[in-house]
Amino acid sequence: MGADRFSTAVRLKAIGQEAQARVYRAASRRPVRGNKLTGRAALLALVLCALVVALAYPMRQYIGQRSDIADQRRAAQRTKAKVEQLREEKARWEDPDYVRAQARERLHYVLPGETGFEVAGPVPVPTADPAARHGSTDQAAAHRPWYDNLWDGVDRADAAPEAAPAPAARH
Repeated sequence: MGADRFSTAVRLKAIGQEAQARVYRAASRRPVRGNKLTGRAALLALVLCALVVALAYPMRQYIGQRSDIADQRRAAQRTKAKVEQLREEKARWEDPDYVRAQARERLHYVLPGETGFEVAGPVPVPTADPAARHGSTDQAAAHRPWYDNLWDGVDRADAAPEAAPAPAARH
């Protein structure tokens, strides 16, 4: 009876080893998943997404307002430069010599006792092209006194052809 029991123990031991070998082989065949998402990691990802969504609009507003502030500062600097330029021009116009020089140059004024004269330039050659003719008169008009240009404009308006058709004769 002792041998029978011994053989049962040896058989159980052999069955246990076989079962252990089968479990080991099955575990080695199954792919191992190392990066399994845990509940804590999912909660952390959810909180981070909520923070990004919550902060996106205020950050966009902040960046837009900073850009607007920079634009306003540049505009203020340009305006200050323009004001400074106008102050300098005003100071020049307060100088009587400058005013006299501008009146002589722009309006062709002369002082009492002086004789005013104009130097005639080359006579413009008439061309057949109306656009070229118009351009040459513009260049000539730029070098003439303003009052001559004014009277020429009045004369051209007076000499303009009538656009309305003549009334038809009745029989």
